[in-house]
Amino acid sequence: MKYIDIENWNRKAHYEHFCTLKDPYFAVTIPFNVTKAYRFSKENDISFFAKYLHDCLKAINAIENLKFRIVDNKVVEFNVIHGSATIMRSDHTFGFSFIDFNEDLNVFAKNVESEKQRIENSRDLYPPKNSLDCIHCSAMPWLYYTGHKEPVSGLLESVPKVSFSKAVEKDSELTMNVSINVNHALVDGYHVGLFSEKFQQFLNQ
Repeated sequence: MKYIDIENWNRKAHYEHFCTLKDPYFAVTIPFNVTKAYRFSKENDISFFAKYLHDCLKAINAIENLKFRIVDNKVVEFNVIHGSATIMRSDHTFGFSFIDFNEDLNVFAKNVESEKQRIENSRDLYPPKNSLDCIHCSAMPWLYYTGHKEPVSGLLESVPKVSFSKAVEKDSELTMNVSINVNHALVDGYHVGLFSEKFQQFLNQ
C-alpha cells in the first residue's frame, strides 16, 4: 500500500470536488460476451462464477485508479484487490465473503469454494477479514437486467461495487450485463472504459 500525494496529484481538484457530494458514485451497466468464459468453465470443471469473478479481478488489478481507496481522508493505492462477494446460503439468506485474489485460477476457485462453505455453515453477515482492499460484488443469476442501483450508506465510501446479471443466449452467444459503481473522486469514465476492455480480453482467453 502507498499513499497518494494529494497536493501534487493531477486529480486534486476532481477529488476535492466529488468528496463534497452526498453521493459521489456514478454507475454504468455494460454488456460482456461470456461465451468463451462459460465454455472454458464447463470444459475445465470450474465454477463459472469463479471464472468470471477471477477475470473481473484481473481487470480491476490492471487499472491503477480502481485500486485507490480513501482511508482516514487520505488516498491510498493497494497493491492487490480482492473480492468481497455476497454468497447465498441454502436457506436463501446470504453472507459477505472475502475471497483472496490469486493469479492462478485454480487457487482462486478453491478460495471461492472455501468462502462458500464458511458462509453456508455460519449465520454471520460479515467475514472474519473485512478490509477496503477489495471490490464489493454480487451475482444475480435470476435476472437479466439493463440497469442497477446499489444501496448507499451515506458515509464516504470508495470501494467499487460490481454486480453480475444472468447470462442469456442469443445467436449462440452468451451475454452478461455487468454494473460497476465507482467513486468519481477516484475514478472517471475513462478508467471504467479501460476496465471494460481488460475484462472482455480476460473473458476471451
